[in-house]
Formats: sequence, C-alpha cells, structure tokens
Amino acid sequence: MNEQEPAAPVSGGGGFLRVRMDLSYDGGPFSGWAVQPALRTVQGCLEEALELVIRRPVRVTVAGRTDAGVHARGQVVHIDLSPEEWFRLSRGGLYEPAAALQRKLRGALSRVLAGEHGAIEIHDAALAPSGFDARFSALWRRYSYRIADGPERWDPLLRGLTLWHKAGLDVELMNQGASLLLGLQDFRAYCRPREGATTIRELQRFSFARGEDGVIVATVQADAFCHNMVRSLVGGALRVGEGLETPQWMHDRMLAGVRDAKSVLAAPHPLVLEEVAYPADSELLARAELTRAKRE
Repeated sequence: MNEQEPAAPVSGGGGFLRVRMDLSYDGGPFSGWAVQPALRTVQGCLEEALELVIRRPVRVTVAGRTDAGVHARGQVVHIDLSPEEWFRLSRGGLYEPAAALQRKLRGALSRVLAGEHGAIEIHDAALAPSGFDARFSALWRRYSYRIADGPERWDPLLRGLTLWHKAGLDVELMNQGASLLLGLQDFRAYCRPREGATTIRELQRFSFARGEDGVIVATVQADAFCHNMVRSLVGGALRVGEGLETPQWMHDRMLAGVRDAKSVLAAPHPLVLEEVAYPADSELLARAELTRAKRE
C-alpha cells in the first residue's frame, strides 16, 4: 500500500486504521505483560509511550500475554488510529507514517523506561492487512526454554536466560513424555484456568534438544496457551528427565486433569516467546472469527 494515500479503515473499526507492530523485550524488569496498578509492565510502558506520541490513551492488543520475567523476541501487537492520527505522524515529510511512528515510539520509550532504556524494542510498524487481529488471527505461538543441567554448564553471562538445574537430565525420556501430549487436548492439569475460559489447546510441538554447548533447549508450540501452560509443561518434563517420574506420567496427569504438589512451574526467566505466525492476508479475518468462536 502507498503510505501517502488514504488507507482503508479496519472492518468494523469506526473509520480507524489498524497498525501492526513487531517488538521484543527483556521481561526481567517487568511484572509481566498486562497492565497492573502500581506495577511496571510491558503493556503499561508501551501504552504510556504511545500516549506521548499519539496524544491520547491508546489500547494495545497483544498476540500472547507473558508472565512476569518472561521475555519475547517475536511479540506482535496491534493498535487502532484515526487516519488523521496516522498521517499526522509524518508531518514534516522526513518519514512515512510507519517509520515516523517507530522512530517517535523509540524516543518515547526511552523516556518512559528511564534506567531500563532498551528493555523494549519496536522492530517494525505498518498498516495491517484487512481483517488482521494480533491475538485472534494468529495460527500459533512458539516458545523456547533454556536448561543447563549441572554446574559444568552454568554460564554466568547467560544466567538471566537459562535455568540452572542441579541434577542431570535425560533428554530422551523428556521427549518421550512430551510426545504423549501432542495434539488437541484439555490441558487443565498444566495451567491455571481462568474463569469462563477453555483449557483445550492444540499442542503442535513439544521437544527437547541438547546443543553443542551441552545446554538443553525446549521448543513449545501451540495454537494458543493457557495461563502458565508452558512453564507447567516444562516443569513436568523436568521431573521426568530427572528420573522422578516415568514419561507416561505426563500423559496420565493430563487425562486426570488435576493439579497437586507435583504441579511445579519452571522458573520464568529462561522462557522466550520466539515467534507468532499468521495465515495469508486473505485468511486473516476468517481465522480471527474462528478463534473467537472457539474461545467463547
């Protein structure tokens, strides 16, 4: 689309233009993604910066909320702006609206974050295709989780992104247990259910691989995740890898649908949202409508 010509308003958006932004952040300084009173959150800081740029409160819709301490390398959000607000960004003619928004938002984030400058980085901003919804149009989300099992693998320079696990882990056993959970399942036993929300998800990838440096990296991908689901899945796999439980135990717990003293959440700091995938532009609206229907 030519940035200098009026763009089509988002469907049902009251004449507003939908803007997609791709960003990453270090979750360490934040109390999670979602706005919370008196706490520093990623959403709170981003919306504060947007208000400085747009000159009014702007609500951000995110592809996937992250817990306190969890990082993101490939997060996606959308905002809705009026055509006047969008084209006003390029006043002066030096930058197109998308580039101007990205540039101005970086400056505003620097002010908002102060000593934590750089903890949130906006990598791209552009008018979204018709039907796009950062949350409901997504096909899947993919996370990674780093585990260093044993002091000989503990790297102080990467301690903020790696779980230091004292006992050695059997990757083959962990993969056996993880493979039993793939597919469309009810993950009530591996999450903290929210009232009125479904716990049925399609787990598409769940695997562990040891790299050349000896560090184990988990890959977890699903159409969407329930609250604490990834950390709970990794926590269960750690018990299997340590030999405290059999691989079948992970599947048995899922079928039982219960949480007990063995329902341990893995630490948040090694968890990274790596990527959010979307369908072709022509399928965005249909995907969003289908996802809303499933969630409701």
